[in-house]
Amino acid sequence: MTTPPPDHLRLTRVDTEDRVRIELDGDLDHDTADLLVNEATAQLVARPGLGDLHLHCGRLGTIDSMGLSALLMISRRTTAAGVRLHVEDRPANLDRILRLTGTFDHLTAPEPLPGRSPGRRTH
Repeated sequence: MTTPPPDHLRLTRVDTEDRVRIELDGDLDHDTADLLVNEATAQLVARPGLGDLHLHCGRLGTIDSMGLSALLMISRRTTAAGVRLHVEDRPANLDRILRLTGTFDHLTAPEPLPGRSPGRRTH
């Protein structure tokens, strides 16, 4: 019996001068997590003046622990770069894993208050 290949993650980038939006379409898992981390990291490196990185998750399929790890890695890198991370249009399964793992507030915190550095999050 042949095992079907895993669903792949397709990334679409929409960007302006100070903002990048990466649209996720497919599963964020062991097989695809590096793809997202590499794309986000490439954008941070290529755009030193970037203010906001938006991950649009409206077409996200399943997410496993490696997918969650990828989001946390991106969060660490955006914070270090002084870039605000926005995890948007989250499906219920993503919110569920974020709540179960205690990372919901970390990845969905509101934007910092005026006067605070852009990469710092307040909880």
